[in-house]
Amino acid sequence: MHHQSHEHGMAIPLTQEDRARRAFVSSLRSHVLQQMSAGLRQHFDSTVAEENTKRGKRLETPEDIHRSLLDAFPFKAYSSVRTSAQEMVFDVVSDAVDRNRDSLNDRPTVDSCSGTLTLDPHLELPKNVTGFDVHLAPGAYHAEYQPEDLCAGAVYDNSIDVFAFGQFGKELNDIGSTLANYIRLAYSDFNPQQILDCGCTVGHNTLPWATAFPDAEVTAIDVAAPVLRYGHARAQSLGIPVHFKQMDASDMAFDDEQFDVVFSSMFLHELPPKDLAAYLREAYRVLKPGGVLWQMELPPMNAMPVYENFYMNWDTYYNNEPYYGTFRKQNYRELLSNAGFDEDNFIEATLPRYTFVGDAAFKSALTGSNTFDSLTGRMDPKGTRWYGFGAWKE
Repeated sequence: MHHQSHEHGMAIPLTQEDRARRAFVSSLRSHVLQQMSAGLRQHFDSTVAEENTKRGKRLETPEDIHRSLLDAFPFKAYSSVRTSAQEMVFDVVSDAVDRNRDSLNDRPTVDSCSGTLTLDPHLELPKNVTGFDVHLAPGAYHAEYQPEDLCAGAVYDNSIDVFAFGQFGKELNDIGSTLANYIRLAYSDFNPQQILDCGCTVGHNTLPWATAFPDAEVTAIDVAAPVLRYGHARAQSLGIPVHFKQMDASDMAFDDEQFDVVFSSMFLHELPPKDLAAYLREAYRVLKPGGVLWQMELPPMNAMPVYENFYMNWDTYYNNEPYYGTFRKQNYRELLSNAGFDEDNFIEATLPRYTFVGDAAFKSALTGSNTFDSLTGRMDPKGTRWYGFGAWKE
């Protein structure tokens, strides 16, 4: 008996074995990030922190906590199982994608809406994409194994499903839905006509912008051709028009003052500092006056408790995300100011998940103050809050 992996035209058939393996890894991920992380925190509070206090040593930085736990069995167990679970995510989805490689690559793109795909075969891919397997994903997101290949996009789409154990919502689009609806509801007089998503991969978080602002033209860019091919086919099958373009966000081929919104989700922490600065300058350049830069990201270290900073920085060391910790150490307001934005136009918010709470509850939450704690920026069934920051351009 076969079931489809997703409710869109690029879904692949899954066997009972596929679904069982995925369910196991998803449950393992949930166990690591809930029970094992809670055990690690308990061990730190009751043993490590206490021992250091007795010796008169204060653990004041995330690095201090990391060093203090390196030899502790709970940390070794947590890190080992979490790393294995991450590798297993790609293992359990790749089999099904490989089985369906030919049918995926030959699947015709639906022409039911006006979305487009524009690739640039001469684009030089940046080293932070090609130099290592980001997130421990074999071949990362750019690898192609045959002409017109889109399997890296299929692996990403299917792996996010397993990786997030339901915390990104049914359509895996909760981050985009949350950030787009924040702009729609918090700035109800704002009526964007041109929206840009940078580092879009397959467009999970792009499409909600087209839904939230149906009169706008939505463009999405990424450097990796396979995810763009897949993202375009997926969007077309869902009847949501988006223009996917292969382009480096740190050197955009767009006109000055072309967009009302420049958005990205979990993108900035993947960039080397030089490319990050270049991207923010480019974002400022392509924004119209009166437009907004709006980024979903990891909350900054200067707003978070020290243990949460240590916990978040795990990916820097063990998940092939070398710029993760460096990014979070920076002052986000300063980053945008250096790119040209006025410091007084800086905005930030910690937001409940829109697809989980609904329009009315989400809107009422916008009047509250921002909260930075263990539920901010971390996937947690108890009520994750996504963090967004940006600035309006004068």
